[in-house]
Amino acid sequence: MTGGVLFSRGVAVVAVVAVVGLLPWLSGRDAALSLLRARSAEQEPTPEALEAIRHELGLDGGPLPLLGEWLGGVLRGDFGRSWADGSAVLPSVLSGLGVSLTLMAAALAVTLALTCALCAPTLVRGARGTLRGGGTGAVAAMLGALPEFLIATVLLVTLSVWLGLLPPYGWQEPRHLVLPALALGIPAGGVLGRLVDDTLPAAFAEPWVGLWRSAGCGPGVIARAALRRALPALVPQLGLVAVGLAGGAVAVETVFAVPGIGRTALGAAEAQDLPLLQAAVLALVLLGVLAGILASAARHRMLGPGLRDAALSLPAPAIGGGQGNGSRRGGGGRGGGPVAGVCGVVLAVAVGWGSLLDPLTVDVAARLAGPSWDHPLGADALGRDVLARVGHGAAATLGVSALVCAGSYVIALAVGLLPGLASGAAEVANAVPPVIAGILVAAVLGPGTPGASVAVALVSWPALAAHAAALVSEVRAAAHLTAQRAIGSSPAWILTRHVLPAIAGPVARHAVLRLPGIALAMASLGFLGLGAQPPAPEWGLTLAESLPYVERAPWAALVPAGMLLLLAALAVSLSTAGRRTRGAA
Repeated sequence: MTGGVLFSRGVAVVAVVAVVGLLPWLSGRDAALSLLRARSAEQEPTPEALEAIRHELGLDGGPLPLLGEWLGGVLRGDFGRSWADGSAVLPSVLSGLGVSLTLMAAALAVTLALTCALCAPTLVRGARGTLRGGGTGAVAAMLGALPEFLIATVLLVTLSVWLGLLPPYGWQEPRHLVLPALALGIPAGGVLGRLVDDTLPAAFAEPWVGLWRSAGCGPGVIARAALRRALPALVPQLGLVAVGLAGGAVAVETVFAVPGIGRTALGAAEAQDLPLLQAAVLALVLLGVLAGILASAARHRMLGPGLRDAALSLPAPAIGGGQGNGSRRGGGGRGGGPVAGVCGVVLAVAVGWGSLLDPLTVDVAARLAGPSWDHPLGADALGRDVLARVGHGAAATLGVSALVCAGSYVIALAVGLLPGLASGAAEVANAVPPVIAGILVAAVLGPGTPGASVAVALVSWPALAAHAAALVSEVRAAAHLTAQRAIGSSPAWILTRHVLPAIAGPVARHAVLRLPGIALAMASLGFLGLGAQPPAPEWGLTLAESLPYVERAPWAALVPAGMLLLLAALAVSLSTAGRRTRGAA
C-alpha cells in the first residue's frame, strides 16, 4: 500500500508539472506575443522582436528540452527566472506561499469552529442515546453552497464600506486576515460540518456504544470515543480542504488584493510565464502531498492496530434486509420531507414562472430596478429580468452540474477501490487550483461549457475519491470481513455485498453536497471567460455578472445565490429521506 501511494504521488506530480509545461503549445496563443505585452505594452510586436524572444527563451526548440532543463534546475535548487521580468522565481513563489499558508491557517480555524458548532447537536444527542433527529445537515449544506466570492463581496461591502470595521484591501497587519478567512472558512466549514454530521450516527450505531453505556460510561466518554471512531474516514478530507484553502482561493485573493500563491499562479498563467507558473503549481502539489502524508499518519494513529490487524468493529450488513452498513453509515432524520417539499415547490415555481419570460429582452429603463409587477425579482445591470434568467438558466446549471457530479462520483468509486492509487493522485489533483485546470483544459478544448465541465470534473473527484478510499480501507479491515474470508467468501462477493454497499451511500451524499459547489466552480470559469459565455442565462454566470452592483441592487446577486442554496437544501433533504427509506425497508 505504501509503495503504491508513493508511486501514484510521484507519477501525479510529474504529470501535472509536464502538462503545465505544455501550456504555451496547448493554448494556440503565441507565448512570445504574450510575454512581449507583459514586458512592455508599448513595444511593437514585430516579427523580429517575437523571434528574438523565442530564441532567448528556447521556445523554438519545443517543450521537451525546456521541461528537461527546468526539471534539472529544480533538482539543483534553481527554479529559473521569470520570463516576464527576469527576476528569480523562487522568492516570488515562497512569498506567495507564505501569504497563502497564513491565510489558510486563519481560514482553517474558522472552518473547524464552524464544523464543531454544526456537529455539536448530533454529538450531544448521540452520546445521550437520544439521537432521533436529522441534525444540521441542511444548514451545513446551505453554508457549503455559499459562493466564496459572494461572501467576500458581501463582507467587503457591509463590514468595510458601510460600517468601516475592517480594512477592505491589503496585507499589512493581522486585521487584513479577518474578512478573507471568513469568506474561505464559512463554505469549507459547511462542507466538513455536513460530512461529520453524516458520519457520527454510524459510530453511535456500532455495538460497543450499547456495551459502554450499560457499563456506566458517561455521555462525555462516549462522545469522545465516537469522535475518535468517526473522524478517521474524514481526516483525509481535512487535508484536502486545507490545501484547497491555500491554492484554491484565487477569487477571494483577488477581491481582497491578497498576494497569495493562487493569485500568483493565475497571473503567471495569463502571461504564459512558464517558469513562475510551473514553480507555483509544483509548490501547491508538494503542499498537497505533505498534507496527505500528515493526514494519513493521523488517520492510522487514530484507528490504531485495528486497521493493521483487520479487527475494526463495524456493523455487518444484513444481506437483502435493507439494514446494511450502507444505510447505517449516516444518520437518519426527521423533517427532511417538509424541507424537501418547500424547497422543491419554491424552485419549481421560480423556474416555471421564469421560463415563461424572455431572458434576453433588455429594458433600459429598468436597469438595476427592484422587484415590481413587471419584474417580480428585479432586473440586472442591463435591464434583463432576473426571474427570466433564473428560469431559463435552470436546465443548463442543474443539468451540466448534475452530469459533472455523477461523473465525479463514478470516478471516485472506481478509483477509491484502490486506496493506494486514490490517495496519491487525489492529493496532487486537489492541489491544482480550478482556475489553472480551466486554463489548461480551455487551451485544448477552447472556452465554453464543455471545457469548463471537464476542468471542474478534473478537480471535483479527488475529495470524493479520498473519502471512498478511506471508507474502503476501514471496511476491508472490519472483523466480520475477516470471518467472511475465513469461510471462503470470494473477493467478488465481498466487494459487491459488503464493500460497495458500505461506501456508495456516504460518498453519494458527499457528492450531492458538492453539487452547488460544482455549479459555482463552473460559474467562476465562465466569469474568467473559460466557461459559459454571456449572455447565457446560467445561474453562476448571472451571479458573477451581478457582483459589481451588489451594493446598489443586491437582489440581482441574491436571487441566483438563493436558488443554489435551495438546491443544496433540497439535495440534502432528499438524500436524508432516501436513507431513512432504505433503513426502514
